[in-house]
Amino acid sequence: MASRWIPRCRAAFELAEAKRRPTQPRAERTAHHQASAGVIVKLIDEGPIVSAEVSGLAPGVFSVALAMTRANTLRGVAALVLALPSFSLGAPAGGPGTYAGLIFHAPPKPLPAGAVTEDWPHFLGPHHNATTGETKLLGAWPKRGPNKVWEMAAGEGYACPVFAGGRLVYFHRVDGRETLDCLDPETGRRFWRFAYPVDYEDRYGFSPGPRSSAVIDQGRVYAAGVTAMLHCLELETGKVIWRRDLMAEFQIPQYFFGYGPTPLVWQDRVIVNVGGKARGGVNGTCVAAFDKLTGKTLWEVEDAWGAGYASPIVARLRGRDVALVIAAGESRPSVGGVLAIDPRDGRVFDRFPWRAKAYESVIAGTPLVLDGQRVFISECYEKGGTLLEFDGNLKSKQVWTERGFGLHWMMPLQIDGHLYGFAGRNPPDTEFKCLDAGTGRIVWSDDTRFEQDGRVNSFFRASLLRAGGRVFCLGEDGLLAEFELTPKGAVTRQRVRLFEAHSTWTLPALHRGLLYVTHNTRDLRDHQPPRILCYDFRGE
Repeated sequence: MASRWIPRCRAAFELAEAKRRPTQPRAERTAHHQASAGVIVKLIDEGPIVSAEVSGLAPGVFSVALAMTRANTLRGVAALVLALPSFSLGAPAGGPGTYAGLIFHAPPKPLPAGAVTEDWPHFLGPHHNATTGETKLLGAWPKRGPNKVWEMAAGEGYACPVFAGGRLVYFHRVDGRETLDCLDPETGRRFWRFAYPVDYEDRYGFSPGPRSSAVIDQGRVYAAGVTAMLHCLELETGKVIWRRDLMAEFQIPQYFFGYGPTPLVWQDRVIVNVGGKARGGVNGTCVAAFDKLTGKTLWEVEDAWGAGYASPIVARLRGRDVALVIAAGESRPSVGGVLAIDPRDGRVFDRFPWRAKAYESVIAGTPLVLDGQRVFISECYEKGGTLLEFDGNLKSKQVWTERGFGLHWMMPLQIDGHLYGFAGRNPPDTEFKCLDAGTGRIVWSDDTRFEQDGRVNSFFRASLLRAGGRVFCLGEDGLLAEFELTPKGAVTRQRVRLFEAHSTWTLPALHRGLLYVTHNTRDLRDHQPPRILCYDFRGE
């Protein structure tokens, strides 16, 4: 069936693209779109379209085809849109376009002269540790917070927007389809959208959207969805370069909250915590590396440990590149820990178990590399945090363990020999803590509670972001603050409530002096749906 219809659909699409020109008169372009759409509608009427490779469809043709199929049959709409395993809509001629759900408020201030900027290609930032070198940021905030530049109604999920090459890519679930939107970072206008249907329902009632974020590397976008469908797309066009259905290939279970790790692009490869169970339902491909250009498997690591919700990183330890992968998928008995792997060939240097005994436990925090030999890992269910030191053979030993410094998923900040983070499993028992990285001793704890407008507020399981020496904090229900952190305590320099939406669990992103914040549930104050909010964070 596919071999019969795909060439005919492609021919119609390519015809539309070949004749579409920015200088073509509007009436002529409209007539051409109608003619091309007519071809598509005729194909729909003759039978279902089952192409998995349709891309580059001119938006004008797509819109006209939809209108014509609506005028004919609902079957046509379903065949054109819903039956396609994936589709990509290119940008309108002349640049990115507007769309429903985008609100543009005001242009940002010019980027200050001499400001240091960095891309943000990974959800943990350019250095994989929630820090960026951006400087000349906004000093004192307005009373109601930094000015909004634009906002976009978002779908379901917990992803962070990522930035490179003058583009923003956001991964979310919209109307039952996992969707990658490529936007202009300063206006929110869309360059392209890529989407594919996904069948996933969270058994604990959390969002059914993707847990991981997209990654941008050298003009390509990589994204692994909640059902472990891994795609590589062109950043410029949204065209699919390759895809791997990891769940089908490696027999990955659903796990507690679906598939969650963000892929890591390192040199010529994509390193993924696969968590497969293909061999007897116990062991399987735990970690794999794929060629980033072709998707071909380069190496696999077999292990009984599954795929948790932490993401791999590559660090320089004892003068060697080491992939650190926390693998801790759902299992009985509960097992998992950190694997130290040679990213070139998949050889395992070390395997350090670190997992709560409780069945319903996860590890979601990516390892924090303190220096060329020490790595901090944590979980919040039982064991807490521990510092590992690697020797010349890349074997680890525990330096210290501190049950009271167990972080749920947040990346702690390392500042002048101390670690700062919000430790605890649930909001009522979470505290902001400072820990001496050398000894593992907790220096201070602060519940961050304060009273305002007749209610008690707190940051709870908050995220910390360090930029140009300044520390910003986003609480899990929409509080934004700037802290000064020292071993003597946390001083609140400024604080504002941006919104009131629970499950604000995504680290804010900072790119070219603009701050991007996502909230993943409806705002309790103004009932706005989940959104991406872009704030002007540029200083003088």
